Order: sequence, then C-alpha cells, then structure tokens
Amino acid sequence: MLTIAAVTVFLIAYFFIATEKINRVAVVCAGAAVMIIIGATDADAAFYSHETGIDWNVIFLLLGMMIIVGVIHKTGLFEYLAIKAIQLAKGRPRQAFVYLLLLVAFCSSLLDNVTTIMLAVPMTIMVAKYLKVHPVPFILAEVFISNIGGAATLIGDPPNIIIASKADLDFNAFLIHMAPMVLVVLAVIIPMLVLMFNKDLKNNPEDRKTVMDLHPGSFIKDKPLLVKSLVVLILVIVAFVLHTVLHLDPSVIAMVGAGFLVMISKLKPEQFAKDVEWGTLVFFAALFIMVGALVNVGALKIVADTIASFVGNDGALAAGAIVVVSAIASGIVDNIPYVTSMAPVVQQLNESISSITNDGLWWALAFGADFGGNMTIVGASANVVAVGLAYASGYKITFWQFAKYGIPVTVVSTAMALPYVLIRYFS
Repeated sequence: MLTIAAVTVFLIAYFFIATEKINRVAVVCAGAAVMIIIGATDADAAFYSHETGIDWNVIFLLLGMMIIVGVIHKTGLFEYLAIKAIQLAKGRPRQAFVYLLLLVAFCSSLLDNVTTIMLAVPMTIMVAKYLKVHPVPFILAEVFISNIGGAATLIGDPPNIIIASKADLDFNAFLIHMAPMVLVVLAVIIPMLVLMFNKDLKNNPEDRKTVMDLHPGSFIKDKPLLVKSLVVLILVIVAFVLHTVLHLDPSVIAMVGAGFLVMISKLKPEQFAKDVEWGTLVFFAALFIMVGALVNVGALKIVADTIASFVGNDGALAAGAIVVVSAIASGIVDNIPYVTSMAPVVQQLNESISSITNDGLWWALAFGADFGGNMTIVGASANVVAVGLAYASGYKITFWQFAKYGIPVTVVSTAMALPYVLIRYFS
C-alpha cells in the first residue's frame, strides 16, 4: 500500500512538472514533504542516507562550480570567448552552432557535464545576442551533446562515477569501452541537431558584418581576476581528472576551489552569490528525496526484479533490457538516483548469470543512463541547470519543448549504443 501511495505521489508531481501549471521547485518540495508525511521516507533517510537521501556530493559540486562560474563571469571571459567563436565562424550561425557543440563535447569529457553547461550557457547567450538568433536551440543542443560527450569518461557524467565505484572500473576503462562509441554517436547527433534547428540558425549579411567588426579583447573587464580565476579553474579540472589518485570527491574539489577563488578574488558575497542558481539546488534536493522514497519503498526494485525474472540466464538479453529500460527510466527520473538504485541489481545479475564473463552489463547501464538523460528536463542534472540558467536570463524552456528534441536524440543515440553493447560484449 505504501509503495502504491509513493508511486502515486511521484506521478502526480511529475504530471505538474510536465504541464508546468505550478512552479517545478514548488512541486518537488511539496512532493518531498508528502513523501515524508505518508512515511515513504523520513528525516534520517532523506538527509543522511547515501542510498535513499539527498546526494550531497551532487549538490555541493553544483554549488562550488556555480560560485566559480559566478566569479569568472565578472571578468568578461564569457563575452571574449563568445566573440572569438562567432568570428571564427565568420558570423554564420550554423558554423558557430557546430563549433560550440564540438567545444562542449570536448569539455564535457574533461569536466562533468553540469560544470560544462554552467560554463557554456552564459557564453552561448552572448553568442546568440551578437548573431541575432534565439539562444534556446543552442542551449538545448549543448545539453544533449554534453550528456553524450560526458559518457566518454569516468568524470564526464555523474552516473559514471557511481558505476565506476560499484564496479571497480578506472578512468582508462571508460576511455577504452565508452569513448569509441561516444565519438561515433556524436558524429551522427551533431549533424542531426543542425537539421533539427536549421530554421533557427539564420541571420543576414549585415548582422555578420557587425560581428566581424567587434574587438574581443575589449570585453575583458578584469585581467588580474581573470588570471586568478583561470588558474583556479585549471587546478580544479586537473583535480577532477586525478580525483581517484587524490582520494577526493568532485564535490570537495569544487568547494575547495570555490573557497580559494573567493578568498583571492576579494569579491563581496553578494557579487558572486547572485549567480548561484539556488532554485536549481533546492529542486535537486527535493527531487532526490522523492526518488529516494521510491527506492526506500521498493518501487524501483520491483522494476529491477522484473528485469531479472525476464532475462533469466541470458546475458545478451539482460544487457539489451538494461540499455532500453535505463534509457526510458533515466528520462523519467534523474539518472543519478536511478543508477544508484540499479547498481546493486546489475551487480546481482553479474553474479547470477553464468554466461557473463566481462563488464558488459555495467557498460549497458552506463550507455542507457547517460543517453537516456537527454529525454526530458528532469533526466539529468545538466538539463535542470541549463533550464535554470536560461530562465534566469529571460528565456523559458518548457518541459515539452525540451522533450520534443530530447526524445529523438535519445532514441537515435540509444539505438546506436544497443548493438554496440550486444556485439562487443555478448557475440
């Protein structure tokens, strides 16, 4: 009975998020409160449990990187990079679109995709302003590419960090097993996005001429602060790459970097704190509580057990089911708590299916969860952050507007990953 009640609360909340009749932050906060009231979770589980509570590593990773980005924003770096990008494209929106997507794909493999989006969106809004085009197509495409590009490495996508920890996989393993297919998928999805948004990627010769007359260097407002910010950002990125050697969580690295940058920047709190998306952080915290409640009452375990009973002793069938189910489920709930709840199931399947002799099921989970996160606004952390940043700048991205483009991207990328997993690990 409690399981049914918890699922009902989640579905009602999801309905209001999708229809956007009520502010999404208010919806998830109310949903989290109801979950506690009905007994699907409690304070200990919500605030202290690693399995069914708020993932504080994600919250503080976001907070730390938002502070760093807020300080960098004061230097004019985003404006400088924006002008450089559009001048490289000769003021043509379509070329600028492709260049930005390639940059996002590269950065999301070195940084987590949330950090990439926090750096890219302010720059993108500037690019669109000078190109005289709407920024939303750029922002949506960058989110999709960051989720796909981030799948290539251990640190690129938060679910990968969870999978690496549970399956004892290292950085190089992701490069060997994930990166090759990610590159192939990017080669298909980027042209696909150009076609999908083609009508929005046009301006006139006068606009292009105006862009080419701009002087990028004039947009740098504070060179000393820029140098300090870049040094800290580079150190943070290096620490992210070496986090398994340093034995520091990405959240700790981000907060240490943010604290150090705030200290040496000598900025007042109100100068950088206003760039922190507090609503986004609250949304995540409440969403974690809601999904954690589903885990707590066994709702997601029912899905996992159904998969186990369906596949029996067939490793290939198990892998295919995990890819497809993970892609769908990660579009409905955030892929971080989904992967957290599915990891023990994959571990159990690895042990019970005698025909499995490799890590194929873990790669199936990674591809499904990472690519499935593109389906809806709530599918991945980067999606929520991008929508929040766009809204703060005056551009509203609706649930269905996101899904209109996210669903085709998810279907194509997942359809490409499925045969790759089956052929490489189970043929």
